Amino acid sequence: MNAKSIIVTVAMLALILSACGPTTINQEAPAAVRTMSVNGTGETNLVPDLAYIYVGVHTEQPSASEAMTENNAQTEKMIAALRDFGIAAADIRTTNFSIWPNERFDPQTGMPTGEKIYVVDNTVYVTVRELEKLGDLLDTVVSAGANTVNSIQFDVADKDEALKQARAEAVKDAASQAQSLADAAGLTLGEIQSISFFDSGFPVFAGKGEAGGAVAQAAVPIQPGQLTFTVTVSVSYAVK
Repeated sequence: MNAKSIIVTVAMLALILSACGPTTINQEAPAAVRTMSVNGTGETNLVPDLAYIYVGVHTEQPSASEAMTENNAQTEKMIAALRDFGIAAADIRTTNFSIWPNERFDPQTGMPTGEKIYVVDNTVYVTVRELEKLGDLLDTVVSAGANTVNSIQFDVADKDEALKQARAEAVKDAASQAQSLADAAGLTLGEIQSISFFDSGFPVFAGKGEAGGAVAQAAVPIQPGQLTFTVTVSVSYAVK
């Protein structure tokens, strides 16, 4: 093979290798999508049909054993009264049991006396499904030994359909706001890019305190009223 043939062969080989190598194509990055975010709200008002109450027994004695013995006896009577009233076992749940020493102080000097008193608290969470009997129930548990009521919270057992409607209203509200803003800014509203929502209920609380007599007197005027459930949606739209 002469020199000319070798040169031609090498040139052809270089051409073949270059054809098999990686190909780089310059591509421009896609243009960023301009977006506009808005919040929409929807509300629904419902009449509650459930109540959740925290009732308990608070005892104080010079020794831990005495405080626990007294508390256990009163708590057992209170729970028995709840069951006799018609509250199902599944609707009675212990949420707190605590015992601690409480230092005594001299009222004149403010200095510790060296004496201690032991405090025991036992609290149960009760679901009440017949609201018309709530006042009578409170009277019953107080008479049975309950001396603390931390709160009464009202709720709705089945609120799924109402919340579904509130979410739909919230989405419509967001769309209306987005269209209004787009028109004002001279923009064209595009497709939804993202959407999220948050449901919030506003429970009604009635009463908080200690001492059986005060709770019993407040039982009758408790009114559940209405509950307002609010849905907030956050929607992001593409705009041109």
